[in-house]
Amino acid sequence: MAAVESLTALQARRIALLAQGFGDRRPARPGKTHLKRVFDRVGLIQIDSVNVLSRSHYLPPFARLGGYDHGDLDALAWGGRKKLFEYWGHEASLIPIEHQPLLRWRMARAEAGIGTYSGLARFGREKRTYIEQVLDQIRRRGPLSAGELDQAGKGAGGWWGWSDGKRAVEWLFWAGLVTTATRRGFERLYDLPERVLPAEIVATPTPTVEDAQAKLIEIAARAMGVATETDLRDYFRMDPAETRARIAELEEAGVLIPVQVKGWGRPAWLHHQAPRPRPVAATALLSPFDNLIWRRERAERIFGFHYRIEIYVPAHKRTHGYYVLPFLQNARLTARVDLKADRQAKVLRVQAVHREDHAEPEAVAPDLALRLLDMARWKGLSAVQVRGEGGMAVALRGALA
Repeated sequence: MAAVESLTALQARRIALLAQGFGDRRPARPGKTHLKRVFDRVGLIQIDSVNVLSRSHYLPPFARLGGYDHGDLDALAWGGRKKLFEYWGHEASLIPIEHQPLLRWRMARAEAGIGTYSGLARFGREKRTYIEQVLDQIRRRGPLSAGELDQAGKGAGGWWGWSDGKRAVEWLFWAGLVTTATRRGFERLYDLPERVLPAEIVATPTPTVEDAQAKLIEIAARAMGVATETDLRDYFRMDPAETRARIAELEEAGVLIPVQVKGWGRPAWLHHQAPRPRPVAATALLSPFDNLIWRRERAERIFGFHYRIEIYVPAHKRTHGYYVLPFLQNARLTARVDLKADRQAKVLRVQAVHREDHAEPEAVAPDLALRLLDMARWKGLSAVQVRGEGGMAVALRGALA
């Protein structure tokens, strides 16, 4: 592949940030229209259940918009007039509802036992009668949670139980035979797609596998601005061979432009509508699952930022903390902040704060303090408290004071 353009590492970093919506002016009063615009721009947002600070899917819009109303996102995703739907995009994700037809090929493969986790695929083959009973219950009684399946739905035999009900609804969810109608707390309630999705989406013709995959790759490329093959493949978790085929087609069509990025050491592609690189003025606290950094190798390649989430690491072995948010400051990641929302005390607790080697505490602390105060207000907390000693903690306490 002959590259037609070369980019410096700084240019690529700026393109990636601008493509993700960083550098845009934040609205004074973010609403549903602004939220939908974020989802349209980034293509999808990963769902995660950890709630020590905030469930992760609420954090990427906050990073781009500031303090919006949580209820507005809930309405878009789980209200009566949905603009988002849940499915396996990049892990479990919230996705703009108009993209549902683009994922039907994945649903069809899941129904055929292809492309799901091996245990779930085996369950689908071996327990098809039971799964059909569960689907019939949802058809008659839905929306239902896995825990609301009755004895008939659980099937006969000593090993049938709630876990098997969950497996059944998850298989049906993968196969697109049910979808999330709403959530109760964080528990999914499943129902038939034709009772949940807008009629115009249900009636939309199903594109060919090739056309749908090409569109998903294009969405990923637009959301990242500039990306390698593995970046593009990972965004919607696609097959390597199919990804390469779609990239070749999009390159031939002029949608993807081959480029060389200094220091990347591998081929890359620029979306033909990618923003031109310019200085980025943005500060944001990033969820561990934010689209900008969810691919750790890409974060290291673009920002020189080695990041691993330590939720499952024993406390005494953690380097930076339990739920650590990288801090974006203009075009660099300058700090890591371990945060906890103490809802009873109404305090946002900074359990630990670490600066990156290239950053000075006095240069980071004022911007970081402002974003922490923004987050505390957004979460309904009345104060920010910083634990620990060391230059970054002292500087941050001073900035907050």
